[in-house]
Amino acid sequence: MSLLASPARPAPKPYRVDVSRGQNNSRVSSEWFSRPDDERFLSLGDLYDKVRTRADNATTRVVESRAVRVEARTDDPERLMLHVPGKSEPVMPTHWSFGQMCSLVGAPASYLRSLPAPLAGINMQHGLLAHRGEQVKLLETQNGRTELRAVTGPDYGRIWDHELVAAVMKIAGNGTGDTRWKVPGVLDWGTMHYNPVVDITRDNTTLYASDRDVFLFLVDDLNPIEAGRLPNGEPDLYFRGFYCWNSEVGSKTLGMATFYLRAVCMNRNLWGVENFEEISIRHSKFAANRFAHEAAPALTRFADSSPSGFINGIKTARERIVARKDEDRERFLRKAGFSKTETGKIIATVLSEEGHPPQSVYDFVQGITALARTRTNQDSRLELEGKARRLLERAN
Repeated sequence: MSLLASPARPAPKPYRVDVSRGQNNSRVSSEWFSRPDDERFLSLGDLYDKVRTRADNATTRVVESRAVRVEARTDDPERLMLHVPGKSEPVMPTHWSFGQMCSLVGAPASYLRSLPAPLAGINMQHGLLAHRGEQVKLLETQNGRTELRAVTGPDYGRIWDHELVAAVMKIAGNGTGDTRWKVPGVLDWGTMHYNPVVDITRDNTTLYASDRDVFLFLVDDLNPIEAGRLPNGEPDLYFRGFYCWNSEVGSKTLGMATFYLRAVCMNRNLWGVENFEEISIRHSKFAANRFAHEAAPALTRFADSSPSGFINGIKTARERIVARKDEDRERFLRKAGFSKTETGKIIATVLSEEGHPPQSVYDFVQGITALARTRTNQDSRLELEGKARRLLERAN
């Protein structure tokens, strides 16, 4: 059980992986599928420059909601403008910030968007005058005109997108292979070999930013980790990965997930995921402090940590025998909260995939995660994966 490479050694050739084990995770694939070309970046440096520039051109202010004036111009009846205290020129809301303002004042955004601008303006103005919160925080950006990017409550604790990218760059450099952390390679389904060395293009990059958010996914796939053996005697290989996200305009929390995985395919699905850990931070009043003292250090710890704890955990789970007879297997799974039908499927799956009935905790965990992959309902799948994880934790 060892690291098979280090950053100082030549990059490994494609190596064989077994993606029938562990969990599947489609979060990165969903991001990959939905991002247009102008939201895809080829390096962390380019991504940072983009989000830092827009932050440098931004200003925030807290104003009384009743002091905001809504205007609908006769020469542009489809467009609303806002006049805010301390600013001579009007502010143009984006689609996102208009929806936020509607939410704050209790107005249905979809309905107001369907109205002519003058009528929508009258309704919006009424909502601002009657707003019980009395104050709103505005995020404005200068981009040839003054654009209103976000409207939040006065205690909104903004974490800038560039702050998250900068934290990642401290451990990952440019994200292109100048450190051990990089945009992932790709799995060849024909040979079941994972190639960690591929050219980064807009088709396969995992570095994204829109006007609302950032999302980053990086891996340490040049340094695969051997954690035990497969039934055929080949090494069971993993590598480390993490993804993180943020929205400085309030469309989502800040968060990050760390894990071990066996492969990433062409459409950026994650295969054979183990030890998945996730934290999120709401943009509340003390969000910036939590990011500085909790999220950023946690990412650094994971990046610098030894895989020995993970390897030893897998080893312990493989060696801990909990069932030798059929009745022991059924009793173990039923006690863990599985139905009679689920119990039969788990045992049959392990027998089919491993060539023997489940005996160790690790055998049962692999059978449970295999059953979870067949569930189309997300809640049901997550429930099964949670049970598998708790069994693995108790084994250690």
